[in-house]
Amino acid sequence: MITTIFSKSRPFNYVFVTLLLILCFFLYQLKTTEWLQDAESIGKKTVLLGLLIGSLFISNFITKKNGLSKDNTYPFLFFFNFLILFPTTLGNSSLIISNFFIILALRRLISLQSLMAPKEKIFDASMWIFLAALFHFWSILFIVLVFVSVALHVARDYRNWILPYIAFFTIATLYVVFVLIYDKSLFGHLLDDATISFDFDYFTNKFQNIAISIYAAITALFLFSQIVAFPSKPLVHHNAYKKIILAFFIGFIIYLVSPDKNNSILIYTFMPLAVMATSYFEGIKIKWSQEATAIIVIGLSFLSFFMQL
Repeated sequence: MITTIFSKSRPFNYVFVTLLLILCFFLYQLKTTEWLQDAESIGKKTVLLGLLIGSLFISNFITKKNGLSKDNTYPFLFFFNFLILFPTTLGNSSLIISNFFIILALRRLISLQSLMAPKEKIFDASMWIFLAALFHFWSILFIVLVFVSVALHVARDYRNWILPYIAFFTIATLYVVFVLIYDKSLFGHLLDDATISFDFDYFTNKFQNIAISIYAAITALFLFSQIVAFPSKPLVHHNAYKKIILAFFIGFIIYLVSPDKNNSILIYTFMPLAVMATSYFEGIKIKWSQEATAIIVIGLSFLSFFMQL
């Protein structure tokens, strides 16, 4: 039933999942109610919710526009499920903003395969990544994906290799001017965020352990199936799938090296993993197997969410 509903692109699917996200978002936020007494805090929570909803829609658009999925809403559904798997993600404003910029960058990089306006896409993607790094420094590692994309599509024009540096100096200049005018302490915050830590002692309860175990199992299933199925994908889409897989590994490396480590940092892997999940479900020919896998993944995500409230 689940796969039958989401195997088609219907307005109902988008509305239903969006309402579920809104419900889960406010259930998590209502763990504390102080923000309800302040109009500014309410406004900030509303903006964060808007960015999360926007991330879902843009991710679904990327997969459909670039031929990475059929006419379905699987990317929309699974991105939502990965978000609620780690509910602390719903309250981490810096990561939500940073990941939103990274998704905008991925949109430009994946569409680079069309070879239309490549310089604009390279500059835009680089700019979005450097903006993302201002909110979570190690998201700057996604700049590797920019250079890989240049190498895959437009390596012969030397100007394409220079554009990321121009984007860097543009964002760096604007950031320095902003900090000097408004708050010089932001320099220290950025430097603190730029440190590396491999400390994994952040697990404070068994529910976080369960959540990360569920995530590991889901990741192993979808990533392995994507790698195995890669040769059978249309040749024209190979570079796009390479970038999706690389984006996942970059997101995981960000999790490994980031200080103040927590499960929320895995947010950078959610969009690529949602694409891989979509590819996996589209490749299952046995209906009952497809349905059973969907029920397990969705059920475990909701179980993890309610255990961690």
